[in-house]
Amino acid sequence: MAKAAESSGEPGTTWPRPLMRDLKAVGKKFMHVLYPRKSNTLLRDWDLWGPLILCVTLALMLQRSSVDSEKDGGPQFAEVFVIVWFGAVTITLNSKLLGGNISFFQSLCVLGYCILPLTVAMLVCRLVLLAEQGPINFMVRLFVVIVMFAWSIVASTAFLADSQPPNRKALAIYPVFLFYFVISWMILTFTPQ
Repeated sequence: MAKAAESSGEPGTTWPRPLMRDLKAVGKKFMHVLYPRKSNTLLRDWDLWGPLILCVTLALMLQRSSVDSEKDGGPQFAEVFVIVWFGAVTITLNSKLLGGNISFFQSLCVLGYCILPLTVAMLVCRLVLLAEQGPINFMVRLFVVIVMFAWSIVASTAFLADSQPPNRKALAIYPVFLFYFVISWMILTFTPQ
């Protein structure tokens, strides 16, 4: 411990630096998803902190607020968590079986970070649901979910498309489309109790 404190230059400042470094890295990856462009940064410096944060946030927002949540038919925290991670693992295995040159954790990282637009869509939908329910309310939520769904697809394909053989890109993108569609459907059909 003493050697670590001495090596940083300032005594007692060993833990904030790695934490700040990781938070900056997660923030940079969020920016790559918000402004998708072909870049290897997200693939090269992969981590699972951002996807974990997004998955937990989305699962918490999708959880019903009723006391007896067993009877409302909505997704529970564990269900959302399993759908997101099982879906990402399935897409990653599909990518590897199609001959993709991306590692398992790189693919999980990209798919997880690209849930960011859908998490924003869920936040907007929760805010819209605070108003009266009606056709306008639904149309606003539908528009937001469709835009963020498309954003997730575009962001993930910007990173994953080059990792697939040219003749198999459609086979690799189709499961990604289905994965984000299921998450988008859960967001769109969410109604608080």
